Amino acid sequence: MKNIQIYDPALCCSTGVCGVEVDQALVTLAADIDWAKQQGVQVERFNLAQQPLAFADQAVVKAFLERSGAEGLPLILVDGEIALTGRYPNRSELARWAGIAATLTPQPAAGGCCSGSRCC
Repeated sequence: MKNIQIYDPALCCSTGVCGVEVDQALVTLAADIDWAKQQGVQVERFNLAQQPLAFADQAVVKAFLERSGAEGLPLILVDGEIALTGRYPNRSELARWAGIAATLTPQPAAGGCCSGSRCC
């Protein structure tokens, strides 16, 4: 199975639900990573603010940062090679890199929190 590594910019948390505004891209990524891990995919994430040595110790990442700066993050490596930069991967990209079939990301029910015949 492929090894996928995601090098995040400096974030207060990886889920996107910290602070006043929720970052939907991070929320979706967290769900897609959980899905991939359930399929047996090895996915690792590194946060520049919390794990700077992970960025310095990986030659490909260090060279990328020297060229593009932290503004170029996120950086995604697949088996140590650059696969994507500047944005987070979607579920189909994770699946393609891992060599597995993708399933759709679950979408919230229409009408907000309503489900079936009951409403909040």
